[in-house]
Amino acid sequence: MTTMPHAATAEAAPTSSGLIWSGRALSGLVVLFLLFDGAIKLVPLQVVIDTVIPLGWPADAVTWRALGIVLIASALLYAYPRTAFLGAILITAYLGGAVATHVRVGSPLFSHILFGVYVGVALWVGLWLRDPRIRALLR
Repeated sequence: MTTMPHAATAEAAPTSSGLIWSGRALSGLVVLFLLFDGAIKLVPLQVVIDTVIPLGWPADAVTWRALGIVLIASALLYAYPRTAFLGAILITAYLGGAVATHVRVGSPLFSHILFGVYVGVALWVGLWLRDPRIRALLR
């Protein structure tokens, strides 16, 4: 019989319900924001087209519907506990594209460039708080 390394066999420590509910609340806010953002891209609302043209993105509806579908699918993966880690990775990649776009066009740092970072931090903190397996993984 072989033994596995300690990290692979470590079970998640008991967690307070307050910690879990805080994580669910934070994750819920992130999911609601991302679902809203994805939904306005599906339509796409004129405000979406008006704001992306100065960023150098195409104004065609097909591009924005595709991005809306990707964002909604990733947010739903993040919301479901069994696939939350995959969803968090996909959303992080998506947000990285948003940050890169704002860096490229010279947007303001704290309000535009770092907004994707703020959402990403909230996403991962929410997951860390609500999922003891993530906390165990990051020990």
